[in-house]
Parts: sequence; structure tokens; C-alpha cells
Amino acid sequence: MQINLPPCRTMPENIEDRLIVALDFDSAERAVELVEKLDGLVSFFKVGMELQLAEGMKPVNYLISKGKKVFLDLKYFDVPQTVERAVRRAASLGVTFLTIHGNRKNVEAAVRGRGSADLKLLAVTVLTSLDAYDIQDLGFKCSVEELVIHRAKGAAEEGCDGVIASGQEVKRIREVVGQKLLIVTPGIRPEGFPKQDQKRAVTPQDAILAGADYLVVGRYITTNSDPRGAAERVLEEMRQGFKAAHLPASV
Repeated sequence: MQINLPPCRTMPENIEDRLIVALDFDSAERAVELVEKLDGLVSFFKVGMELQLAEGMKPVNYLISKGKKVFLDLKYFDVPQTVERAVRRAASLGVTFLTIHGNRKNVEAAVRGRGSADLKLLAVTVLTSLDAYDIQDLGFKCSVEELVIHRAKGAAEEGCDGVIASGQEVKRIREVVGQKLLIVTPGIRPEGFPKQDQKRAVTPQDAILAGADYLVVGRYITTNSDPRGAAERVLEEMRQGFKAAHLPASV
């Protein structure tokens, strides 16, 4: 079988560009308000299903018009032809990242749809809200880590650019696929912040130490009375992770 590995990943020079804030709101007004509060500090934002259903592509167009990067988190998963067409449409919007579910046929279709566009495709391995009991309930007869690694290997082999994975599996992914894949890690919870529905949460520092490239942070920032201060704390913990690992921000 031919292996279509993506090119070795390249990272932004600034740590600030590796923090993605999740705009998990039900209105564009609330999203815009947060973006403005974080202006000059955060430049990368995630638009998920809730905001997209409430406002369509308005938030995406707004962010791009302001020079921000967009992570479109719609987790496409359908028959291959539909996924291919949907990804082709997403690629035309000018977003930076797009999520798809990580089984091989889905990834193959998404890669075809992306074509030569600059869009980076991220395959979801196992949602950070799931644990061993949950994946058994879904019918998988393996551990969470085994499923994550299986999907990460498949994503790399099919030409995907990266994966979405918990910080608990990042180190193992790096051991198996090396530096080829971007690893974007959600479920980030600074020390002392409740895990809520995140069953495999990690701190910003631990995620960076494990080898994550980008961190996605939502409620810790979006529900904070001082969202800018909260973002600054996450960035400082990320800096400490790079320092402890003796790594530059760009690798």
C-alpha cells in the first residue's frame, strides 16, 4: 500500500500563535466580544457546531476579515462523496484547520476534497470526553490508547496533516509517527480548574511537555471574568512547558 505521508510539520515562531481559543457560544455577538477582549494576544480561534449552527459562516468570515486564523471544528463524518465535497467547500473559505473523523475512508475522502489547498486536515482520534468505558460501549475491544494510535497511524498514512488527541496520548503518538503529524490537544485544564465533562484532561504545561503543537482552550477562558488574564496564564504555562522540555516555540 502506498503511504502518502504529509510533509514534516512547521510551527509558528510565537507561542501565542499556538493557543487556540474555542468560541463555543450561541451568538456572533458574544464571540466578537471575546475576540475583541483578546485582540493582540490571541490570533487563532475555533468555530464549532454550536456557533456555526446559530450564525452560519458569519463568524468565520468575521475572523478572517480581522486577520485571525480559524479552526473550523465540524468533525465531518459521512459517506465519502459527501465528505469530499464538504471539505472542498471548507477549503474555499480560507480557514486554517478543519476536523474530520479519523477512520481511513473518511480521511481518504477528505484528503481528496482538500486537494492542493492550504487547509490543514485534523483527524479526530478519540474525543477527550470519552474514557475506556465509553469506547467499549461504542463497540471497540481495545484500550483508548490503542485506538488513538491506530487512528493516528492511519491519518498519517492517508496524507492527513494532523490529529486531535488528548495530552495523555500525545507522547505515544510522537513515538509511533514521529514529527510528521501536527498534534492539536483539547481538554486543557490549568491546575485547579474543574475537569467538567473532560475525562482525559491535562494541564497546558503537561500537554506541551508531551509534544503537543497547539492547545485548544475553551471554558477556562470563555467563562472567566478576566478572559485576557486567563489566556495569559495558559500562555505562561505553555512557556514553562517549552522551557522544561528545552524546546523553542518553533520546531
